[in-house]
Amino acid sequence: MDSSIISTVLLPLALAIIMFGLGLSLTLDDFKRIIVFPKAVFLGAITQLVVLPMLGFIIAFFLLSSTPELAVGLIILAMCPGGPTSNLLTHLGNGDTALCITLTAISSVVKIFTIPIMVNFAISTFMLQTVTMHLDIFSTILKIVTITLAPAALGMFIKSQFNTFADAAQKPVKIMSAIFLVLIIVATLIKEKGNIAQFIADAGFAALLLNLLGMGIGYFLPTLFNLNKKQQLTISIETSIQNGTLAIGIASSPLMLNNSTMAIPAAVYSIIMFITAGIFISYLNSQARKNNTENIA
Repeated sequence: MDSSIISTVLLPLALAIIMFGLGLSLTLDDFKRIIVFPKAVFLGAITQLVVLPMLGFIIAFFLLSSTPELAVGLIILAMCPGGPTSNLLTHLGNGDTALCITLTAISSVVKIFTIPIMVNFAISTFMLQTVTMHLDIFSTILKIVTITLAPAALGMFIKSQFNTFADAAQKPVKIMSAIFLVLIIVATLIKEKGNIAQFIADAGFAALLLNLLGMGIGYFLPTLFNLNKKQQLTISIETSIQNGTLAIGIASSPLMLNNSTMAIPAAVYSIIMFITAGIFISYLNSQARKNNTENIA
């Protein structure tokens, strides 16, 4: 498939479908839950919207300064909180699904404004005067609203009016979203096939470190605030699972930065995060089963 078709058609379509699927699982009550458990929501929002981007900058500075485009790409990834994927993984891990959905809803709104500002800061920090590349803030906000918030709002409207249909549609939409994500990752890697081995060697450890630190901080920091295990798991997943499709779109779309090299960290991270999350959830579930067995005995 032609790379221009992938970046101009497939990427926006994939994002729209993913965010539409998210909207099918949201209600206005999800935004109101901040009043019900403000401590958990505040801590989760801080870890995914502040702590992870800070980690992204620190890791990029120490590990990727010699490859500025990969450094910026890692920060773009760190600025794109996860969507429906984090909700699914939280459910599989027996976490606090209501908290997860609330955090996803909040981050989906906040990232519209934080992404263009912080990505421009990353470009000016790491690429210096080598390029004149930047994101137009107003234009980028409008584009992100169009491909993320608008489909999510449409999904929420359909759920409010046709709840049975929305519930039935969630599974096929999630499957379609997963297929699109795989296609986009493969297309990104193929586009850079000449340099992919070197890029993975350069960015792979940085992406893994960002993922593991986000997961670890997201899990252990809530213990300092007396949050329960389900909330710990949820915040950990919300912090470590990122919206790779959005990050790849911002990096490689001709409508935004049009730089496929910057998309490599997001493509690599999108593979890593499923592996680490799967291991993490399996371990926690096995520990829970073990504890239940001991309690029964």
